[in-house]
Amino acid sequence: MKTKYRYRVNNKEVEQEVNYIPFRYILAILITVFEVLAIIGIVVVLCVYVPYFYVMCGLTEIACIIKIIASDDNPDYKVPWLLFVMIIPIAGFMLYFIFYSRKLSNKYVKRLKLLKAASYKKDDSRLFEYLASENPVAASQAKMLTNISESHLFTDTAQTYFPLGEDMHPRLLEDLSRAEKFIYMEYFIIEEGKFWNSILDILKEKASCGVDVKVVYDDIGCMMTLPGDYHKILKSYGINATPFSRLRGQADSEFNNRSHRKITVIDGKVGYTGGINLADEYINEIEKYGHWKDIGIRLEGEAVWELTRLFLIDYGINVKKMPEISEDMFPAQNISERGYIIPFGDGPHPLYDRRVGKSVIQNMLNSAVKYVYMTTPYLIIDNDLCQSIENAALRGVDVRITVPHIPDKKLIFGMTRSFYHRLMSAGVKIYEYGPGFIHAKGYLADDEYAMIGTINLDYRSLVHHFENGVWMYKCDVIKDLKSDIENTMSKSIRVTQTMLKTNIIQGFIRAVVRIFAPML
Repeated sequence: MKTKYRYRVNNKEVEQEVNYIPFRYILAILITVFEVLAIIGIVVVLCVYVPYFYVMCGLTEIACIIKIIASDDNPDYKVPWLLFVMIIPIAGFMLYFIFYSRKLSNKYVKRLKLLKAASYKKDDSRLFEYLASENPVAASQAKMLTNISESHLFTDTAQTYFPLGEDMHPRLLEDLSRAEKFIYMEYFIIEEGKFWNSILDILKEKASCGVDVKVVYDDIGCMMTLPGDYHKILKSYGINATPFSRLRGQADSEFNNRSHRKITVIDGKVGYTGGINLADEYINEIEKYGHWKDIGIRLEGEAVWELTRLFLIDYGINVKKMPEISEDMFPAQNISERGYIIPFGDGPHPLYDRRVGKSVIQNMLNSAVKYVYMTTPYLIIDNDLCQSIENAALRGVDVRITVPHIPDKKLIFGMTRSFYHRLMSAGVKIYEYGPGFIHAKGYLADDEYAMIGTINLDYRSLVHHFENGVWMYKCDVIKDLKSDIENTMSKSIRVTQTMLKTNIIQGFIRAVVRIFAPML
């Protein structure tokens, strides 16, 4: 099922057919709504007709409030749920139990453990000794990151930085065409067009030659861009494909915990990640929100092992038959390159006990002496992270954040702007990317530390979604990231206090939406 949209391409208006929500998505959403309403309705009826049942509901609500207060969750996440439970009787605590946390079946947990156990093994002790002798602060950051993400520390991995999606595109095609054993790709959004079709042509050819080609795409991320049965279409080409967390209409957090990851692995030797999805706006082939500014990074070396591991886990928990994992998926390579690298994954509780991406960003802010530059499409953060940004600026660190000037979601953009005054009053410099929409997720501190990946400064990325990134220390690519961010800022609009004025209605809407931002 398709509809037609008009876009700007090279100053010309063109028409393109795109998929709109297929019936199975509509059915899944309707089933979810029906399930929630049925559960709440049954409880309400029991309260009315069963003696003293309402007393049990009242006690349950009190227990729910106590549970929320006593939990280890961030207070910014507790407050909206407390309001929700207290303001809406019965339905509030019912929705809390349905949606608050991700429910994992025993089968899911068991498979996850098996996939992790079957992955590569690596002893980091000697590398950590070297790093500690160079910089104890960097070593402590790396140690914490490897502990909370279950990743490893690497060196001798070549890096190539791409300041735009159209810069990455030809190099990616070149690497894909050289694949000999396997190609693994996982993306939040895939959309038919010049970018994806040029990749798909190579994937078809490689699959026909016996190369193991696997693709994972997020089921909700591709709801508007791919047919509902696209994995079957890919399988007809010999490509093993699966949607991530297929939408089935279950009343739990399947709407929340999506895969926002962007990973390509070729033969276990070359890997790509960053903010670039496989759709034409990401290479500025079509124009939706002005110029699309994104970044990507190519890795070549043993650090690619971690991207392979992340992909195999995500693929393995979404297919019926677990993939066979062997040592040749993690080939040793003889590459000499300076710097230390940690590719890592992040995701929701209980898969990850700590907020990995947030911890990386806070460590960079807390250890910075000269500057911290950040680029993100959204700026919707909790009080804890907001304080870390403020504290860095108040210490005299030059903190700069670049966000879009042309928004993709007006409500979210309004929430982003609602943080400007607080941050700027602490000395943070905010820029809006004048030519259009910046989707890049780049973090840089003191010419030494950097992180490139899929992690935005918003609750979706920092709390709910599966994400991935690459932490780097003293890597050559860091100077390329700095040059690009400075170039981006030169094209951006420096936000001033006079630009922050809003009317009463706008201020009220932003205040209300910010309260419930962690739930959105």
